[in-house]
Amino acid sequence: MDPALLVEEADLIIRRVKLPYHDPTSHLATKLFTLTCRNGAIFSIVEDARPLGNTEVAASDTPSDQVVDGEGKGLLMPSLCHGHIHLDKCYLLAQCDELITGDFAEALRVTADAKASFPSRLGDLYSRGRQLILASMESGVTMMRAHVEVDDTVRMTCLETGLRLKREFAHTFFAQDPLFPKTSSDIPGENWDLLRSAAMQSGVEVIGSAPYVEPSTEKAKQNILLILDFAQEHHLHADFHLDYNLNVSQEPLVWFLLESLRKRIKNGTWRRDRHVCVGHATHLTLWTAEQWSTFAHAVAEDDLPISLVGLPQSDLYMMGRDMSYPPRSTLNPVKLARDHGLRVAMAVNNVGNAFTPQGAPDPLALCPLGMALFQTGTKKDCATLIEAVTVNARHAIGSGTAGTSLTPQVGDPADFVLLHDNGDVQAAACNPCFSRTTVKAGRIVSRREGHCWHLGQTASELR
Repeated sequence: MDPALLVEEADLIIRRVKLPYHDPTSHLATKLFTLTCRNGAIFSIVEDARPLGNTEVAASDTPSDQVVDGEGKGLLMPSLCHGHIHLDKCYLLAQCDELITGDFAEALRVTADAKASFPSRLGDLYSRGRQLILASMESGVTMMRAHVEVDDTVRMTCLETGLRLKREFAHTFFAQDPLFPKTSSDIPGENWDLLRSAAMQSGVEVIGSAPYVEPSTEKAKQNILLILDFAQEHHLHADFHLDYNLNVSQEPLVWFLLESLRKRIKNGTWRRDRHVCVGHATHLTLWTAEQWSTFAHAVAEDDLPISLVGLPQSDLYMMGRDMSYPPRSTLNPVKLARDHGLRVAMAVNNVGNAFTPQGAPDPLALCPLGMALFQTGTKKDCATLIEAVTVNARHAIGSGTAGTSLTPQVGDPADFVLLHDNGDVQAAACNPCFSRTTVKAGRIVSRREGHCWHLGQTASELR
């Protein structure tokens, strides 16, 4: 079908863009295509072999908000996804005491001190969260699992602000303080009461916790059971910060989580469309190949709806500080996909705070970091890294529309990022370009353009 004939049928035309496709001789080669979108989904995908000077469907013939033009050189990918990011603690570093050691204990302390002011500084809480969302959108993010904390310090303040932002930008809340006040306590404390109350509010889709903050391993396991029980009863997704350590003598709690989820699946009390997400899991980087094989088999055998999300910027910054040679202490999506068939996601986690002072809220920036960290640059592995911040991240947060491929299909949600100056997947992973257009549900929601000036030469002379 001639792309020119599709204009009247489309809400949005994405023309002359490169799409990845599987070629027997090369992993994810690219060809030029024109796509049309209707009612938030892909309506047609047509190979577009016309000369680049062809103007049959020129932007001037159609309103600018109805056309995205890749100009024959831009790569169209599934939109980026924040599989794990903290909305309430972003851009908080300037409000914290000066970092001296930079370790986890100090980060907890200075962040707790800053959190104490959240209820009295609602405008700041809102503006920081809004800044994060806008910066994420212009990077190409259209979906996020945004954690906000509920505890006896901030109570419902962060949740209410997060829900306000969710309504505005049409996330989830999180307990990162202990649910059990003491090792001897058999009954959870006020934080659990607050968490349950928050979970009943309209707009909340996920409940989560950080079991490692509990006073004992036994209480950490009870924390997991409380979260799973509540998520099961109220049909919520569950999300855990889990096994965030490199202690070889410490029991990895992911096995307890797997068994608890397996029992619920087998007795029919857990809905399979409710997903369990595990963030950090740095302890698992100590595992042998046999342990990973056991884990992959356990997940596949009962088709458990559970995903792992590595958080490279935070994991590398925090882990291994007491070791002479700090290890690569973050999950390796490339090796886990290649050796065990696991779909592991990567996510940003923190932006500009004591837990992760460095980095921008751009999931795509994790790909060149991953290439160096995991020492790979093949086309296939580059595609795996891109999948980790797109389709795998969507799957990890339980998106019902999550696909498994970087190649779009007719009927898929029309959620994309166009990388204007990257021509293929390998280039996007190696050196993500600045200029991007973000499409959500068939609508342009953000466009970021780079402009430069050089002494003695105009932009046209440099082209």
